[in-house]
Amino acid sequence: ELWVFKTHHYQNKLKLAIIGQSLFGQEVYSNLRKQGHRVVGVFTVPDKDGKADPLAVAAEKDGTPVFKFPRWRVKGKPIPEVVEAYKAVGAELNVMPFCSQFIPMNIINNPKHGSIIYHPSILPLHRGASAINWTLIHGDKKAGFTVFWADDGLDTGPILLQRECAVQPNDTVDTLYNRFLFPEGINAMVESVQLIADGKAPQIPQAEEGASYEGIQKKSNAKVDLAQPAEAIHNWIRGHDKVPGAWTVIDGQSVTLYGSSMLGGKAPDGQTLEIEGASRPGLVTKKGLVLHGTDGKALLVKSLQFEDGKMIPASKYFSSGEGASVELTDNEKRVAEEIRNIWKGILSNVPTINDNTDFFKSGAASMDVVRLVEEVKQKCAGMQLQNEDVYMYTTFQDFIQMFVRKLRGDDQKEELVIDYATKEVNSMTVKMPYQCFINGKFEDAESGKTYDTINPTDGSVICKVSYASVGDVDRAVAAAKEAYEIGPWGKMNPRDRGSLLYKLADLMEEHQEELATIESIDSGAVYTLALKTHVGMSIQTFRYFAGWCDKVQGKTIPINQARPNRNLTFTKKEPLGVCAIVIPWNYPLMMLAWKSAACLAAGNTLVLKPAQVTPLTALKFAELSVNAGIPKGVINILPGSGGMVGQRLSDHPDIRKLGFTGSTPIGKQIMKSCALSNLKKVSLELGGKSPLIIFSDCDMDKAVRMGMSSVYFNKGENCIAAGRLFVEESIHDEFISRVVEEIKKMKIGDPLDRSTDHGPQNHRAHLDKLLEYCDVGVKEGATLVYGGRQVDRPGFFMEPTVFTDVEDHMFIAKEESFGPVMVVSKFKDGDVDGVLQRANDTEYGLASGVFTRDINKAMYVSEQLEAGTVFVNTYNKTDVASPFGGFKQSGFGKDLGEDALMEYLKTKAVTVEY
Repeated sequence: ELWVFKTHHYQNKLKLAIIGQSLFGQEVYSNLRKQGHRVVGVFTVPDKDGKADPLAVAAEKDGTPVFKFPRWRVKGKPIPEVVEAYKAVGAELNVMPFCSQFIPMNIINNPKHGSIIYHPSILPLHRGASAINWTLIHGDKKAGFTVFWADDGLDTGPILLQRECAVQPNDTVDTLYNRFLFPEGINAMVESVQLIADGKAPQIPQAEEGASYEGIQKKSNAKVDLAQPAEAIHNWIRGHDKVPGAWTVIDGQSVTLYGSSMLGGKAPDGQTLEIEGASRPGLVTKKGLVLHGTDGKALLVKSLQFEDGKMIPASKYFSSGEGASVELTDNEKRVAEEIRNIWKGILSNVPTINDNTDFFKSGAASMDVVRLVEEVKQKCAGMQLQNEDVYMYTTFQDFIQMFVRKLRGDDQKEELVIDYATKEVNSMTVKMPYQCFINGKFEDAESGKTYDTINPTDGSVICKVSYASVGDVDRAVAAAKEAYEIGPWGKMNPRDRGSLLYKLADLMEEHQEELATIESIDSGAVYTLALKTHVGMSIQTFRYFAGWCDKVQGKTIPINQARPNRNLTFTKKEPLGVCAIVIPWNYPLMMLAWKSAACLAAGNTLVLKPAQVTPLTALKFAELSVNAGIPKGVINILPGSGGMVGQRLSDHPDIRKLGFTGSTPIGKQIMKSCALSNLKKVSLELGGKSPLIIFSDCDMDKAVRMGMSSVYFNKGENCIAAGRLFVEESIHDEFISRVVEEIKKMKIGDPLDRSTDHGPQNHRAHLDKLLEYCDVGVKEGATLVYGGRQVDRPGFFMEPTVFTDVEDHMFIAKEESFGPVMVVSKFKDGDVDGVLQRANDTEYGLASGVFTRDINKAMYVSEQLEAGTVFVNTYNKTDVASPFGGFKQSGFGKDLGEDALMEYLKTKAVTVEY
């Protein structure tokens, strides 16, 4: 939030029409407005599936006129009413960022300064569409973009400015775009407009030397020629990555190749794979599919997609269910026939056991499962199967494929490879994963981008963390969807699911000191609090919800009978599917646990985005989840920005629920995106300004102790923190005096020191915001009794602060600080209804508190307070079994307790007539 608005005065600013679309168009629009230019009209594409283009969303929010013409011309001629609507805005310049529509020349030339366009190539090279793809396909050593003046040719107008960057050996369309073409392109568009405004913009005619034009690639033309050098094959594949995808023919079907990189050194060992047109067979290795060029060099392909749309890791090509079926040897075929005879003996009612015979649909029961497992063990030299194997692979063909993989040892759990960031700290060695966790593996972000996560105690860098992209989100969601729909998680007995969650809680307890240490250095939490609350309550939460797994019940409902028939109506509670979880930075592990435990217990899979500034305990949790035996794809963790990762999760059509804890403005944006995308279910735990009312008949010792805790617990970075204390007049001065006395005893310092009471704020920007908050309080006339300053030491430490004489209209009376700032107002002795009216005069309703020895007063006040939680003669007393969540603009939906489980389930009604 911005609390102090500054006015800037600009000269040489223009009236602009923005004609374009996409997130790029939105950023250009927003940045031009920030520079003081006036956007008089935005012309973008019509809404798709009820959802506006990002450029339209931003412009509509600002009140800028928005036009969504499906087309500008019919049969090559401008549409008069469209031209008239455009001319009415009176633009002096058309700015066209990634404009995909054909704009008539009487629009292009209409403004005083004409029109400028962004193009992602170094013109005159790669005119036309798909320029980024062709940059890679041709193996260009330089990429770049051009801002040019529009004319009646195809990207042939005079050049205004150009920028270029080196193409890295394994760059893809995405990495080039995200690293350079997108961010620098936005800057260049803004710079170009200012050059025009200042009369300094050049118009350099394009040379015809070096000019080229390549059209949009179609799937039919994207087949890769494997009879050429490795680098040419690599360039073709990476140039077609995403759309339309380079393909080849393997085993008679088209297979699309994704994620190519040049292979240095000797190729790893693998299984040969014949590929049509290749100079020599490919190799399926643990790292992927190795392809050889005619020059003896090799490249590695990461993923394969089959004609039915299914995508698999290339390393899994020979695994059943992951591409081609396992080819049986003669000996394995003999064993398969023996197993077929076992099935015949059990399913005596079935004339023939063929590949599609389903064990259970053919009448088998649970005792038959035990018999099958035991007979296979007897006949096949002690081969160990589990009952679960039969439930998972119910057709004869799938059962045999599973059996052969076990026989070969192909089903052995893949070893988890982790590149740790290691630190010697708190008398231990902490090992911290720092990459994205997708589909059971730690891997770099698709773009290769990283960012620094900072220790707030001294401002030092702990390590670099992967910065997830939209592509990473899509891969994680796809993994979660597959894990839910066809993996073991969705088919698992709920009690077995509970056992895995109990095991996960046990592992968290085993690693509690390491988790608490990571939490301390990444979030600034005092170690003792991290151990007890951040980590301790996380463990309790997983144990609590593990116990719910096999206790989710529906009910029978009496309905009117349709005589002469009778009816049975019952309800079932079912998981939702893939869920997204977005959590804040104040309790990184505990917020993860509060939402994830309920989500997983209900049988869903999840993609979780930790706060960008505190990702490390979430990634350590991912490691522990693998060790606990949670199947791959069930849990995915993506560190990165809310604007990119959080927004894509909100928009993603395959996500059915989003749970969010954070600020109210972001919560509103998420809710809107969730509604527009696919009406996904939402639960929101948002901002608070929780009132704490202290009556003169309180236990003063307890009121002082708990009152301080209500504000200063976890450095004030606490969503339910008492945002405003109302203290009865007759005890007000004594209360303040005693609070200040106690503050002076608090030890501020290193959170790893066991005697520390008060650690650093979470990150620099938050500390700056708190200091500004205190400045506003002083300027408005509140009395700063204590604190309000940064502590004079390294790191992001702030003094515990006390304000008195706070009046209802003041900023600090209304807005949440989310820091160690006690905001105190007096109320007249005996004025219960008056103080209640003041306490409820807020759009927030998360928590509240009251201190009084009078039980009648306590009950009356607790009934009248408009908040999801009321604490009486205590504060911050949350428990895993008690529902937690707010009213009004503090959000809706609950964490913890049975209510939280219901947030991740849907109710199905079934009516049977008999």
